[in-house]
Amino acid sequence: MIRLTWVQPEDLVGHELRQAAEDGRDVADVAARWHAAGGHDAPPRAGASPPDALGLRGPAEELLDELASRESPLDEPSGLEEIVSLCPAWPADRGRTGLPDHARVLGAWLGRAAGCVLGKPVEKIPREGIRAIAEATGNWPIRGWFTAAGLPSEINERWPWNRRSAVNSLAENIDGVPEDDDLNYPLLALSVLERHGRDFTTDDVAKLWLDELPAGRTFTAERVAYRNLLAGLEPPETATHRNPFREWIGALIRTDLYGWVNPGDPARAAEYAWRDARLTHTANGLYGAMFVAAMCAQSMVATSVREVVEAGLSVVPPGSRLAHAVRLAVEDAARFADFEQVVDRLHERHGHLHWVHTINNAALVAATLVHGDGDFTASIAGAVAGGWDTDSAGATVGSIVGALNGGVPGQWRTRDSLASSLTGFDGIALSELARRAERMMVP
Repeated sequence: MIRLTWVQPEDLVGHELRQAAEDGRDVADVAARWHAAGGHDAPPRAGASPPDALGLRGPAEELLDELASRESPLDEPSGLEEIVSLCPAWPADRGRTGLPDHARVLGAWLGRAAGCVLGKPVEKIPREGIRAIAEATGNWPIRGWFTAAGLPSEINERWPWNRRSAVNSLAENIDGVPEDDDLNYPLLALSVLERHGRDFTTDDVAKLWLDELPAGRTFTAERVAYRNLLAGLEPPETATHRNPFREWIGALIRTDLYGWVNPGDPARAAEYAWRDARLTHTANGLYGAMFVAAMCAQSMVATSVREVVEAGLSVVPPGSRLAHAVRLAVEDAARFADFEQVVDRLHERHGHLHWVHTINNAALVAATLVHGDGDFTASIAGAVAGGWDTDSAGATVGSIVGALNGGVPGQWRTRDSLASSLTGFDGIALSELARRAERMMVP
């Protein structure tokens, strides 16, 4: 029997109850009925329950719809006009600008690839396991690719590598940049701009997904939205219908390119990100996407990480949970010399969130950027060692610092070939992707 992850109603109720606890809805009565029926809470890492949960599908569908009818009391809107109205520091729309240095554009691609590959083999491994692996192989603090060489068997058994990634993302087997959703999505963003121009719509993004993105290479909110599209729903309902993952990290990892093609224009980058993200996400899920797009836009012209992070915060409602988390993370990063202390505090505040939630990962990204202060190795290492969405956080941080520095250290470069499950992109060079991105930003 096939148990698909992330889409089956009986697997979604626990996650929706968890989402309700985060956005302030009182759903204790629904939780009691779900548990009385034999339903389970959201698992901390898994995406599908055992086959015997199938008997809960009917009650699950009813409760999901009931939960959707209860609105959050928080002032965290999803409409662009409402978001802008809540941002007193919303930057001026500067329109199209001149091209940044080619080195910055290439550096962004190289940095995103390096951070992603570094985090791939330890994805789903908690923080303590990542440190144990690194220490056991003489790589702590992290300063190079993970390796199985010299790893004691007891460490390997306790903290097994990510099954899909260990075959192509360890020091001994890296050959070019392996396929990953964190790298597929910038390719899709590039495609939507090449096909539809700068006035692309959310519908254009949706149609491109159906044409080019394999459903099996989507996860969490993206997989739910894909299912909703096939069921005939349209945006923004694709983001809300039985989608408890709408504030998870999926939209945040899709928007770097919207920043790169709007150098020095975080407002326009955030708008592009919103158009894409509303297919799958709401509230803080949208804010995370806008936050990263704005940072990536500023990274093309900025001289410091502080400038980049401030640009990101300027497009996030200051009263939102994401803005609050990021501000505290930045304060800690400036306060503590030891980054492990910063991460300790992040886990104290956000340890209750799923490891691929937007808020905890956005806070980690901001803290890593500020603490790393432009040091590429320290920055991507911190993002991965934080122990949440290791490849995604590593990719985002790598993108920003790679752009700021106009490149990455030689130790983090691989053969210039990117594997992809998207038509026309498998084996493409990052240098070619940089040139194509530059064509999308011509004034």
